[in-house]
Amino acid sequence: MSDHYPQRIVCLTEEPTEVLYALGEEHRIVGISGFTVRPARARKEKPKVSAFTSAKIGDILQLQPDLAIGFSDIQADIARELIKAGVEVWISNHRSVDGILAYIRRLGAMVGAAEKAEAYARKAEQHIEAIRSAAEALPRRPKVYFEEWDEPLITGIRWVAELVRIAGGDDVFPQQAGESLAKHRILEDPTEVVRQAPDIIFGSWCGKRFRPERVAARSGWEAMPAVRNGDLYEIKSPIILQPGPAALFDGLDAIHGHIAAWAAR
Repeated sequence: MSDHYPQRIVCLTEEPTEVLYALGEEHRIVGISGFTVRPARARKEKPKVSAFTSAKIGDILQLQPDLAIGFSDIQADIARELIKAGVEVWISNHRSVDGILAYIRRLGAMVGAAEKAEAYARKAEQHIEAIRSAAEALPRRPKVYFEEWDEPLITGIRWVAELVRIAGGDDVFPQQAGESLAKHRILEDPTEVVRQAPDIIFGSWCGKRFRPERVAARSGWEAMPAVRNGDLYEIKSPIILQPGPAALFDGLDAIHGHIAAWAAR
């Protein structure tokens, strides 16, 4: 029986690579994002042909892809170049936990692996429910400030705020989390964070190491419970800032681990 599904896929971001490997469909991938870290072997096995806002269009075309998969408005220019060159392109734009689960199912269906994708999505749902139950049993809930970038200050995106809530915390900027574009999540006034008095600060500075000592040294921030008690923690970008399985498993676990330790004190 011939395979009517895409045979030569270029993944312009990390999450389609992680999903396809998890489904055992990695043989379809011919190129990946240079930011890919999951699974680790993908970096050894597949050529790196894109960053997030740029891509090696010539290299991609030489791979003769029958599908390119990317994410969000930020990759619109790459998508346009590939479309103009005759490549079929799918740009997903999901921003929530439910969106990630739907993405897994949709991507699986696109490569003829709908049943495997359904099983994988259900495994993620069960994991989320297990963490939610554990969080509901905690004696108290912390107020949480999640920082995605430091210059300027950018608060966490929607799926991050949702995972904080599932893990047992309350995001202090829920209105900001609903904004899909980073420019709409910029905090013009850093003292807004001080006024919210978070108990825990999570930092995930996209692509660079989080520096808790720099955060603690910001003017007036010593007044916050999180800074007074030293509750500033890094959540590594690859497990939380990409809207794929990593966030639902490792990212959620990391956040819940810190919240549970705080609640138990």
